[in-house]
Amino acid sequence: QVQLVESGGGLVQPGGSLRLSCAASGRALSTYTMGWFRQAPGKEREFVASLLWIGSFPNYATSVKGRFTISTDNAKNTVYLQMNGLKPEDTAVYYCAARSPGMSFGSWGQGTQVTVSS
Repeated sequence: QVQLVESGGGLVQPGGSLRLSCAASGRALSTYTMGWFRQAPGKEREFVASLLWIGSFPNYATSVKGRFTISTDNAKNTVYLQMNGLKPEDTAVYYCAARSPGMSFGSWGQGTQVTVSS
């Protein structure tokens, strides 16, 4: 089991940037796929981005491709989501998640609120 704690959310104007962090702890992190998901009010949770912990095979939702970047820092056991060119429709609670090989995402953080508004 992996424990995840997100931080870095907040209020930002349209066009602005935020970097979300997810501190991870647990065994065999190098074998995990890390992901970011989000859930807007009244909507289902949706996939945002994912990456193997070792840093390969980044994958992005079409709605964020070219604006968001997922990355990992092995020394700090932290996953990041750099969000640039933020839009009001990016407003949501953002969740960090982890899955072991062959499994679905089963470890989740508590979420961090991102609000994009002028």
